[in-house]
Amino acid sequence: MVRDSLFKVFVIGILTLIPLSADADDAFRRAKSLEPTPLRLCGVDEPLEQLPGCKNGAINDLVRRADGAFQKVLATAGPTATVLLKRDQVWFRELIENSVHFGGDIPDDDSDAVDTQERNVFAEMLRERIATLEGIRVAPPGMPGRWENVFATIDVAAAGGGAYRLVLTRRFNHDSRRAKRAACAVIAMVRPDPSGWLVGKIESYASNPAEASNPATTPENTPLPSVKIRRQGETLRVVAFDASGNDELDLDALGCSGVDQMTGSYFAVGAAGNGGQSRGRGSAFLAPSFDCSRVATAVEEEICADPELAENDVRLNRAWARLLPRLDEATRRALTVDQRGYVGSQADQYPEFLHPAWEKRLSHVHHTTYGRDKVNRLQRERIAVLEGFDEKRRGFAGLWMAHSAILEVTVTPDGTLQGQGGEMDARRLESRMRI
Repeated sequence: MVRDSLFKVFVIGILTLIPLSADADDAFRRAKSLEPTPLRLCGVDEPLEQLPGCKNGAINDLVRRADGAFQKVLATAGPTATVLLKRDQVWFRELIENSVHFGGDIPDDDSDAVDTQERNVFAEMLRERIATLEGIRVAPPGMPGRWENVFATIDVAAAGGGAYRLVLTRRFNHDSRRAKRAACAVIAMVRPDPSGWLVGKIESYASNPAEASNPATTPENTPLPSVKIRRQGETLRVVAFDASGNDELDLDALGCSGVDQMTGSYFAVGAAGNGGQSRGRGSAFLAPSFDCSRVATAVEEEICADPELAENDVRLNRAWARLLPRLDEATRRALTVDQRGYVGSQADQYPEFLHPAWEKRLSHVHHTTYGRDKVNRLQRERIAVLEGFDEKRRGFAGLWMAHSAILEVTVTPDGTLQGQGGEMDARRLESRMRI
């Protein structure tokens, strides 16, 4: 590749980095915790308006109880836990709305033609939500005990030697059709890791929780995912991941639906394990570079929820602050443009996996595991760009990176420049530089 051709590549690359103006994407990126939390399911033009039980008051009574229980929980929660609880409550409302939207017309009477289970599914969802909210307590220090969120329950028990046994039971699978009771029970043993997390492989799973004690079997060359947990202030952070490095994390084909919603923030329910509520100092909260009580986007919520993402955010912003004074004015301006592109790209990633409207087929699927993984990768990519920036380089040869692409330029023995590049990928960078 000759020099003038390479120059054109760089010019085109710079043009693609210019951010678009703010538009409807602002609502797409908006933090869930900023949305109204009252359920309001039975009023005029509300999703359950025609449901039997809304008219005679039975469903409406459950809605009022759920709203009341939620307000009591908020009164005892800390600032960051409040943000995450609000997000969790908005997701519960979406479960119901999505089930109505894709579940067909709701009958306005109690005729025999209406399946009893279909009629009662919303009341059942509300009762379970009330039980969860009424059971949430200020989290004691440590791990043991029961933790819940809108999608699942996780029971944590000490297993000796610093290890813990996890039993995670899914209650709903929030898929493209409705909030189905496609439960999934997962068992894992996690142990202390140098990263500060407790880490281990999933040992067994089953679509029927009663069968989860059976050893997990997978097709040949299909490793089971791993799971890691860590306290984040008042919440328990759970992350499912594929330790083999594959992009996909999916047990659906193996009969365990909904693993893509395992990653999330869980809230303490009832007394702690091993003898009741623990006493003493609360668990540490790893703060990012911004105020977690005043988040603006869904990605900011997720960064506050996850200690690793929070640490990445601090490291990234520290690298940015250290780099800028070393740059000349022209380079500083160009990098600032690229940084805006990165910030916009990051803000899109997590909500894209919550509401991937670009597929035109799925809505409200809540791929929380995939969304979290994407944010983590983008952060690590950006850290590599900022910490590896070589402002003293001369010539074209070497590795060149922007927020969305990577290009490696080499010089052949005859002096010809050759370039190889493509979409930015954190895993490709790991073999070249520490991120």
